[in-house]
Order: sequence, then C-alpha cells, then structure tokens
Amino acid sequence: MTIPNAPILVTGGAGYIGSHTVRLLADQGWKIVVLDNLVFGHDQAIVDPGVELVVGDVGDQELVRSLFETHRFGAVIHFAAFAYVGESVTNPLKYYQNNTAEPIKLLQVMQEFDCTVFVFSSTCATYGVPEKLPISESNPQNPINPYGRSKLMVEWILTDCGHAWGLRSACLRYFNASGSSPDGKIGEDHHPETHLIPRVMMAVTGEIQYLEVFGTDYATPDGTCIRDYIHVEDLADAHARALDHLVRGGESVRCNLGTGVGVSVREIIAAVEEVTGKTVPVKYGPRRDGDPDSLVADPSLAKQLLGWQASRTNVRDMIVPAWLWMNGPNHGRFPANPRTT
Repeated sequence: MTIPNAPILVTGGAGYIGSHTVRLLADQGWKIVVLDNLVFGHDQAIVDPGVELVVGDVGDQELVRSLFETHRFGAVIHFAAFAYVGESVTNPLKYYQNNTAEPIKLLQVMQEFDCTVFVFSSTCATYGVPEKLPISESNPQNPINPYGRSKLMVEWILTDCGHAWGLRSACLRYFNASGSSPDGKIGEDHHPETHLIPRVMMAVTGEIQYLEVFGTDYATPDGTCIRDYIHVEDLADAHARALDHLVRGGESVRCNLGTGVGVSVREIIAAVEEVTGKTVPVKYGPRRDGDPDSLVADPSLAKQLLGWQASRTNVRDMIVPAWLWMNGPNHGRFPANPRTT
C-alpha cells in the first residue's frame, strides 16, 4: 500500500459508510481531513483523534479552496450525498443540486490545485431495472429515479474530466450497505431510517410498531424482494484499495461492490429472529412502484482490478454486529451534540 505524504480529503466522512472508511484509513496511516455538514453525519462517528473534522458544505468553494491551500490534498474520497430514493422523486432539484452540482464545485477546486485522484461513492441505482442477473458493469445504466440519475451524471462528469485534465477516478457502485463495526463503536444511524436490517431490529425492540413489508408477489422463491447485502467494513476496504490503486498511478475504474449473494426480505426477517431470539412483528402491504424483483451484483471486476472481494457473505455477518450496535451504550444512535470547527 502506498501512503503519500499529502493528506486526503474525505467528504461526508462522518456518515455511515464514510466513518467506517475513515476509521480504516486512519488505522492504515493515512492523514485525513473530513469535510461534513453533519446534516446526516455525526461528529461522534469520527473516532480517531488524529482525524480533523471540518463542518461545512462541499459546495462552499471558498471553504474547500482554503482547505486545499492549507493541506495540499493528494486525493479526495467523495461520500457526501443525499440518498433517499423516494424523496428524490418528489424533490428532484434537491438531489441534482446536492449530488451533482456541488461535486462539480469540488472538482473545480481540485483542478485548480492539480489534485487528480478521486474516489466516488456511486450506487447500483445507476443501473435501474437490470436486463439480466447478476448485474455486471456491462449492464446498461438506465436509472429510474433522480437519485440514480444524479449519481450517474457525476460518473459521466468524472470520465469527461479524465479526458480533459487527467483526473483518475474510481466509481464504486454499492449494493445494499449493512452491518456495523464489530466493536460496536460506530454503526448505522439515519434519520429517517429506511434500510431494511435496522428497521427489522427497530420492530424487534419496539422502536417502531411493526415492520412493513412491501409486496409478497414478486417473482422470487418466497415472493419478497431479493437484494445483495454488503457489510460496511467490506465497503470501507474497497475504498482503501481503490485509493491505493489510483495513488499508485492506476487507471480509472468502475466497479460493483456486492457479495454476489441474494437474500430475500423474508430471509432477513428470519435471520434477525434467529440472532435476537425474538419475533419480528410484520405487516404485509402492496408493492412499491419501481422496486425490481431482484438486485444482485457480479463483483468479479472489483476482484480483478482492485484485488477486492467481500469477506462476509452470510447475512448473519451483517446482522450480528448491527444488533450489537443497536444494543450498545448508544442504542444505535449517536448523541446529538455536534462538534463545531
């Protein structure tokens, strides 16, 4: 692994996936500055005392420029984004502004300072409804909502910047991020929480009255949607490998990050019941528009290009640490006392 003297800027590094990645990179010896507006991130998720947290927006060019002047970053990892699909449909301009326009401002500053390494948090939502499974990078990218389109636009922009001024980028297309750190110090804390595994656990603990399951008539073995659940620490490892690849002079890459294993909603519920020893209260409802029957990754290209593959492929590997986080001292929630710069 190549660790340059120049620090790296991690935007959105106080969020769920960002904070796990920052923790791993700090353990590996990288010098890190996190830029996060704490709208969805948590200052307490930055657990390494050597990591500097700056509270602010990616689109604040004056602030970003001052950070580059001070630190002369060698690379940027960009997590900062809004990620609620339903909200993107009802408020698309919010998503195009935050997820597409603000990264352009960041890239403009990077170009000014000749910073040419960019790791981008993308999504399998750029594929839309897949033509075939498992989903490989050769699948057409036809997103069906503004969230997916806002991310795909950035992928296109990064390609154009590569041609224009030598930017080298890694676009990492996640499937369903899940799990928490094994020591229970950091984990998943969204407001509102929409991810399946924490919502199943919220139903178990009584935080919500029941888990609503949307649709039981999909073309799957048990009638519920199938998804590819990838542990957040495996995602962090992929970012570290992508950063190392680019810092070593590697070419731009576009990779899926998943396990290649599909798990249905009913299988998730059964696994949570097995881990917790408790019954999950469930209410079954109609399908949601636009939910594909199955989304499962073909992650083989990430192994070929980055030497990465998921180390946790059993859904219990995601549920056990998530349950530890839910039952830890913070009860699955970070204290609401954000630090300021």
